[in-house]
Amino acid sequence: MTELLDHKIARAETRVFKAVFPNTTNHYDTLFGGTTLHMMDEVAFITATRFSRLKMVTVSSDKVDFTHPIPGGSLVELIGSVVRVGNTSLQVRVDLYVEQMYSEERHKAVSGLFTFVAIDQDKRPVRILQEHGAPSNSILNNG
Repeated sequence: MTELLDHKIARAETRVFKAVFPNTTNHYDTLFGGTTLHMMDEVAFITATRFSRLKMVTVSSDKVDFTHPIPGGSLVELIGSVVRVGNTSLQVRVDLYVEQMYSEERHKAVSGLFTFVAIDQDKRPVRILQEHGAPSNSILNNG
């Protein structure tokens, strides 16, 4: 079972690169926080959907830490990874790395946790791993 979950987690990891253009920056010429959260939630959603192949909805964003500013004219990589699977919910960690466009400099700038619930066509929660019989609240990674 663990091997199957590990395989599903590895396949669901999502990586997206974006350029930080002027229309996404604030008056300090850094990436606007709301835009950052939007990008992170989108990557988390894609990760959750790739893992479960079910309809997923965001129910929570937790502990989003902005540790470094993200200047306009830089590149960002967002990496989404499943870190916890429950009966009907799962948690995705998204780390955002900033890279200078014209150098090799790179560092983590933001990280956050996003919780999703799988739903059916009537928008009711459904089991995520129903066909695999995985134990509920399986902790897959510790952050």
